[in-house]
Amino acid sequence: MSNYPFYERVCDYKLLMRSHKQATKGPRKYRKEVVLFDMAREKNLVELWRSLKDETYRPGEYIRFEVKRPKARVVSAPRMTDKIVQYAVHCLLWEIYEPVYIKDTYACLVERGAHRAVDKVQHNMRQCVWKYGDCWILKIDIKKYFYTVDRDVLKTVYRKKVTDEKFLRLLDMIVDSSPEGDKGIPLGNVTSQDFATIYLNELDQFCKRYLNIEFYVRYMDDVCIMVPSKLQAEQLLKIIEKYLREHLRLALNTKTRIFPVSQGVNAYGYKIHTTHRLVRNSSKAAAKRRIKALDRKLKAGEITQNKVTQCVNSWLGHARHSNSYNLAKKVYAGYDYVKVEHKNYKFGVRLDEH
Repeated sequence: MSNYPFYERVCDYKLLMRSHKQATKGPRKYRKEVVLFDMAREKNLVELWRSLKDETYRPGEYIRFEVKRPKARVVSAPRMTDKIVQYAVHCLLWEIYEPVYIKDTYACLVERGAHRAVDKVQHNMRQCVWKYGDCWILKIDIKKYFYTVDRDVLKTVYRKKVTDEKFLRLLDMIVDSSPEGDKGIPLGNVTSQDFATIYLNELDQFCKRYLNIEFYVRYMDDVCIMVPSKLQAEQLLKIIEKYLREHLRLALNTKTRIFPVSQGVNAYGYKIHTTHRLVRNSSKAAAKRRIKALDRKLKAGEITQNKVTQCVNSWLGHARHSNSYNLAKKVYAGYDYVKVEHKNYKFGVRLDEH
């Protein structure tokens, strides 16, 4: 597969059309840049196709802005033309790497995600306790991951699987177009999630194949490992920290901890125990603030009840993956128009179990 001319497939006009459709999906199609592009869509797509065919395509400048939540970050979003190219590259990277990824990594992969990762963490906690009678958790978090990815190391990593020189030049251009300085990949890039997953696949393979870690889960740069003893967790931490520093040039942050399973683990949006799971305190506080603000706007006539329901259902969809029924009833007590209960969705039950 690695010798297949992937660059020719990037230049496939049908793939560019599908990528355009993906880039303009949902509310994104109403943005000014998208509307202007679509006013001469065929012309713009043909020009992009030609620039790829004759290898004159170059990534443009990024749109930079700051987001405040869940924490302050600078996002660098690509322009419309670059986004279409990146969606095409994303499709091909997925095809190359899907057979390579281990089954215990969950970020940005089809039919996986945060909720699946939570299920697996809880399953591993139960299995470890059942098998060994005790369990210690090593929770690893990488310091400023996206901002500290070493681009030279990244290029070396994907050259293990990709040998098409034209495709490699395109990948290198996208990586080097980052406005983050000497290191890092931009948060807003479509391909950044692919590169981030490919980069830490090296850690996955090291932990599963070389260290033979049985109970392992990774979601982006957060790793949860379960082992029978505190000593084993401490030994693994030293080995993994050295590997990240020497091979991937990454550092761990202060959130990296070792603790007994009885404490539960705060990961992927939930506080996970062997017997149950709850939403995080920060999520609970945010839900309370949001419904108060929405209620004020509703009473002032600034928004409709349907809009409030949509916003509330977003949080309830998250909460229903946990055992937080009583919490949800308490948060929305006094707001009669909010329906916590739903005939099709039960708290603490996965959607595919219905």
